[in-house]
Amino acid sequence: MSAPWFTSLVTVILLVVLLAAGGGAYEGFLSGQVMLNLLIDNAHLLVIAVGMGYVILAGGIDLSVGSVLALTTMIAAWLLNAGWNPLAVIAIVLAFGAVFGAFQGALIHYFQLQPFIVTLAGMFLARGLCYLISIESITIEDPLFVAASQTQIPFIGGFISPSAAIALVVLAVAIWASRRTAFGRGVYAIGGNEQSALMMGLDVARTKIGVYAFSGFCAALGGVLFAFYMLSGYGQHAQGTELDAIAAVVIGGTLLTGGYGYVAGALSGVLVLGTIQTLIAFDGTLSSWWTKIVIGGLLFLFCVVQRLLSARSQQS
Repeated sequence: MSAPWFTSLVTVILLVVLLAAGGGAYEGFLSGQVMLNLLIDNAHLLVIAVGMGYVILAGGIDLSVGSVLALTTMIAAWLLNAGWNPLAVIAIVLAFGAVFGAFQGALIHYFQLQPFIVTLAGMFLARGLCYLISIESITIEDPLFVAASQTQIPFIGGFISPSAAIALVVLAVAIWASRRTAFGRGVYAIGGNEQSALMMGLDVARTKIGVYAFSGFCAALGGVLFAFYMLSGYGQHAQGTELDAIAAVVIGGTLLTGGYGYVAGALSGVLVLGTIQTLIAFDGTLSSWWTKIVIGGLLFLFCVVQRLLSARSQQS
């Protein structure tokens, strides 16, 4: 099918056009560090988009990731201020995210519930739990988190943060797993046709639950990276991040119907969103809401293109 390949190519071309336009309009826009800052500022979104990509490839959706991110920052901040070891805190919140995601996946599979409704409930639950911990922002002063926030890793003539490095590692592992493991092939099979996957003897239950567990894990890891970035836990962190992640995955070339797309597209999708934000920041006269307006227009365009290509492929 040509749709994922074509839309992924369009995304890369769009990214090049945006960068060229920014470079022509604003001095210093194409400097190496500005480009690397796209990764630094969006490391948490890249990790979440990777997890979301797996869910969408499997034919599902996960609206809870933004709230899980916020809850992760709250739990981490609360435990760190209570004197817990930071490595233990990170392990706990990552395990929590995976279990939370697996729970949602089990509900979706065994009770045949719509992913939209289950993860919407998860979104409300996780966001509400944030405010049981505190209605105020909790500052993080742990030395490990502060060091992770301030460390600069030399990279291609500039520097990236540890969070950006972690996000790139997660992306690389996810790309490999999607193409080289039975789990990854199972995700594509389920997204293409779940009944056919069952008839082929694939363990649909384990794969589907695993996909949502991985998405929850990525949301929690995104929360850890966001805590590094912000050095705080807050119930209002990452409002709407789940929608940004879906946008990045779709713009990156993955079909919302599942079964077709590339995990690597999450990177190009996130970079497109980050470039749009950077262009608006460099302009200085436009409201930040223009970011949402442009992303909304791109989503309309990509969804229509995907639909037309899918219909053409089915006819042929």
